[in-house]
Amino acid sequence: MIVVSDASVLIGLSAINRLIILQSLFGELLIPEAVYREIVTAGKGRPGEHQVQAATWIRYQAVVNLSLSADLQGKLDDGEAEAITLAVEVGADILLMDERRGRQLAKSHGLRPLGTVGVLLRARRVGLIGSLQADLDALLHMGFRISQAIYHKALIEVGER
Repeated sequence: MIVVSDASVLIGLSAINRLIILQSLFGELLIPEAVYREIVTAGKGRPGEHQVQAATWIRYQAVVNLSLSADLQGKLDDGEAEAITLAVEVGADILLMDERRGRQLAKSHGLRPLGTVGVLLRARRVGLIGSLQADLDALLHMGFRISQAIYHKALIEVGER
């Protein structure tokens, strides 16, 4: 399975010490250079910096289709634009991305986006985490935005409500 990630999922899971879930669920992960720079270089001292840098199962790769990337950069930030571009280039099965506009554009390019809450849902279903609510609450405590509707729907899906 080929999985490409934007920064938000990596940062969110790192903030609650759950980044390893991605390796357990997907094996290897690809990120574009802009996402690596956003987390490791520009993100010095913030969640994800050390975790992503140390994760040997996360590979970063330059995008080739600079035209698509430039077109998307007019609508999204650099990391999101490059993540969609890389996912298209490598024929990704899943694109990890939280931002609504980015997810819409990803779908328009034939990609399947999955956000942080979706990752935690999968992890809960396969027994990688014990309590979805505890992890969602930890994300909220770290300043991660989750709508009340998504929060409650996710908990109902795994029988925690």
